[in-house]
Amino acid sequence: MTVFSDFLPSARQDERVNYRLFELINGPAGRIDAVDDVMEFAATWLVYLIFAASTVPVAVALYRRRIPPVLELGVALVLAFAAATVLAHLNGQLRPFQSHQVHQLIAHDPGVSLPSDHATAAFTLAFGIYTFLNHRWGVILGVSALAVGIARVWVGVHYPGDIAAAAAIASLAVAAVALGRHQQRNRTRLRSARPR
Repeated sequence: MTVFSDFLPSARQDERVNYRLFELINGPAGRIDAVDDVMEFAATWLVYLIFAASTVPVAVALYRRRIPPVLELGVALVLAFAAATVLAHLNGQLRPFQSHQVHQLIAHDPGVSLPSDHATAAFTLAFGIYTFLNHRWGVILGVSALAVGIARVWVGVHYPGDIAAAAAIASLAVAAVALGRHQQRNRTRLRSARPR
């Protein structure tokens, strides 16, 4: 029991830091309509534009008959959403507006906050496209994914930790697929190098 209790102060401190960061980002919300409009758009609709923009490097890869990278991107998305679903079921962190006074700018159902599905999708597409398809598109989508994450906090429906968890899940999913690809290539090389 003492070993477990040693971690509790650290967990509480992490929660305090997470909430302080939330206050820094969400605090100015609701003061300038033009900024709020941009943030509401980014929090709600930008992820769909990221999906739409992702079709460009995917379409180019398919046109050039580069099927494996497209499949790897798809596998990374499946892994990321599976991991996000498991994490959401394992924790009970409620959304900021359920337990604090916040500037909530968009309507949202109550429920588990960690991780952000919007940010998980956006970061997985960005990291996956950067790793498997096109660096330049990956950077553009990465900046857009970060904007989605910040906006989700600004409008009061997620904590910064939810966004960080989404980015971590995305990076681990993409890394797992990339590692699998690397190991497969090594096995293929070893097989082809064997004397017949």
